[in-house]
Amino acid sequence: MKPITPQNKMNRTEAAYADRLENMKHVGIIMDYVFEPFKFVLANRTTYTPDFLVVFKDRFEIHEVKGFWRDDARVKIKVTAEKFKWFKFIAIQYKRKQWIIEEF
Repeated sequence: MKPITPQNKMNRTEAAYADRLENMKHVGIIMDYVFEPFKFVLANRTTYTPDFLVVFKDRFEIHEVKGFWRDDARVKIKVTAEKFKWFKFIAIQYKRKQWIIEEF
């Protein structure tokens, strides 16, 4: 199975996570997903582009995938989660051959 977006736009960690999402879609856990679907405007000249919009039957989630976290990326997802409360924000890190999930 292939991600719905060409892999040359994704880094290796994002592509691996897209494969995981594709499997979740195939078995019916999620309805669909989109890579880098839009930008959130946080302030003047400050935006945040989430990696994935994940569509469940009853909700939308924003999934941010990192191999490692920089402080500015963590601040952006936290600020975005505070400002846009109607989405559930999930931070995902691939570490020691497993997916580590943190909810905001």
